[in-house]
Amino acid sequence: MKSHTKPRAPHPLLEVFFAFLRLGCTSFGGPIAHLGYYQKEFVARRRWCSQETLAELIALAQSLPGPASSQVAFALGILRGGLPGGLAAFAGFTLPSALLMLGFAATHAALSGPVALALLHGLSLVAVAVVAQAVLTMQRSLAPDLERILIAAAAAFLLLLFPGQFSTLGVLAAAAAMGLIFFRNHPQASAEVLTIQLSKSIGLTAGILFVLLLAASLIPTFGLSPLSLAAAFYRSGALVFGGGHVVLPLLESTVVAPGWLPQSTFLAGYGAAQALPGPVFALAAYLGSAIRPSPSPLFYGTIALLALFLPGLLAVTAVLPYWSRLRANPLVRAALRAVNASVVGILLAALIQPLCTATLHTPIDIALALAALGLLVLAKAPAWLVVPLIATVALVASRF
Repeated sequence: MKSHTKPRAPHPLLEVFFAFLRLGCTSFGGPIAHLGYYQKEFVARRRWCSQETLAELIALAQSLPGPASSQVAFALGILRGGLPGGLAAFAGFTLPSALLMLGFAATHAALSGPVALALLHGLSLVAVAVVAQAVLTMQRSLAPDLERILIAAAAAFLLLLFPGQFSTLGVLAAAAAMGLIFFRNHPQASAEVLTIQLSKSIGLTAGILFVLLLAASLIPTFGLSPLSLAAAFYRSGALVFGGGHVVLPLLESTVVAPGWLPQSTFLAGYGAAQALPGPVFALAAYLGSAIRPSPSPLFYGTIALLALFLPGLLAVTAVLPYWSRLRANPLVRAALRAVNASVVGILLAALIQPLCTATLHTPIDIALALAALGLLVLAKAPAWLVVPLIATVALVASRF
């Protein structure tokens, strides 16, 4: 007699992990593209949540420090399987790009000679184009009017005049104050109600941990050690609004300014990250692993990776139980309106210094960077195609 028992459903955590692992291997295109993948996979195909809930999760992530697409993945995992589901989603989505960046760090350390230098320089040229594209894209959505363009311009000017992580924090605080002054009576669209549930006690614990770790990361440290590395990357992850490319100036001041990495090595890793699927924040695995001298590149890469992601995940966990009520507050929304505009200025400052000043040395450099930008913006070519193309052209150009 044949059995008619139904096949066993996969364990929720395994289902979450493998769903996001597939996206981590295939989701090229950066943070904005990732959100499109989520809509197709988890709203249209799997029906894990509604379009309204996904939109609310995206709004939450974009209003908090940390990598927006990874934070949305984390929240979707929570929606499906609680906090363990959130961790499974984060692990699945991040693991492929992190392993690839660790591999690139090991390869990069062994590269030498004019051919390798030309290829690495080509990667840096692509990084210029990718950040320029991000500035244009974010300006249209975060600073579309004169008031917010002026906020973005002021943020860029101040950071070029006074570079550094603490200057970035000051710019964000000043932007929030300007939002309270100029936008508190600005008409706002009504916020959707978030249907996801999470214990308020867990949220409170995560919030306290976020603040305590940030305070600890601000304590000055000297030299390179696992503790100083974790503090530096946690501080960067806790202060970056807008995620993705906006973390560039913070990471540059974290690893290049103290002499942990040369500028060329930093920019080569950032360029290589554009050709990979998954979150841009996985660059941290490369940066920690590429630091020399290092007693254990794999250990340092893992520390940098987890420390950079941790504050964003804690922030989502802390705010999620209270978000619907908090976001409805007109003062909070007014402050976020200006903070989001200042993010455009922060990224513009990073484009000018260090990217353009450290990378564009000759007319050929400028031409290749503009060509990459044209391919990305006008031809809509994917970054994973533009990266090897421009790197190869840079290599050929170097031979003449």
